[in-house]
Amino acid sequence: MRTTIWRVGLATLLTGGVVGAATWLVFYSSVLGVRDVRISGSVRVPADEVRRASEVTPGTPLARVDLEEVRRRVAALTQVESVRVERGWPGTLQVAVVERTPVAVAKVNGRAVTVDRYGVFLGDAAVTVRLPLLRVQRPAPDDAATRAALTVLSALPEGLGARVGEVRAPSPASISLILADGRTVTWGDSERSAEKARILQPLLRTPADSYDVSSPDVVTVK
Repeated sequence: MRTTIWRVGLATLLTGGVVGAATWLVFYSSVLGVRDVRISGSVRVPADEVRRASEVTPGTPLARVDLEEVRRRVAALTQVESVRVERGWPGTLQVAVVERTPVAVAKVNGRAVTVDRYGVFLGDAAVTVRLPLLRVQRPAPDDAATRAALTVLSALPEGLGARVGEVRAPSPASISLILADGRTVTWGDSERSAEKARILQPLLRTPADSYDVSSPDVVTVK
């Protein structure tokens, strides 16, 4: 009986020792620490800038890295739209970035700046940039007219979007497009934008000065 108890006790100690060693190895040792912060999807934002923003110290046990906190820190970069952070055992932290894409140029305090589909300012527009000019009273991410106009631009297929010179939105319900060749498109509000874009594409083959797709069910050409 005593022998059995001794064996059980020894097995318990050994098992506990193995578990303890494994716990120490995973959560406290640098053996499974971060050796590489691997960045993907970063084009306009330097990978080193993303690494610095992650604030992950090399050697930090990978299991103890707060993935959500790293995601928040990287997502705070102006040029970053979204981030995914994952562990890659044994020692890689994988940070996948989706960068913001400029869709228009807006005039802000006398400067020409690029903006993404959410109205976030991305920086001064290069002289060679070829994007539609956004004309609203107050370009800003929280401005309803800005959001509506950018929703329209984001709904345009690439070929059609490339033909737009300006998007004007004095109000969210009064959006119009000025094509590069001078023709105008009355768009109305941003509702049913994908449908309006599908209607407009073949309609542009009809010679005219203006097109009205504000009501997709009844379009007019003049």
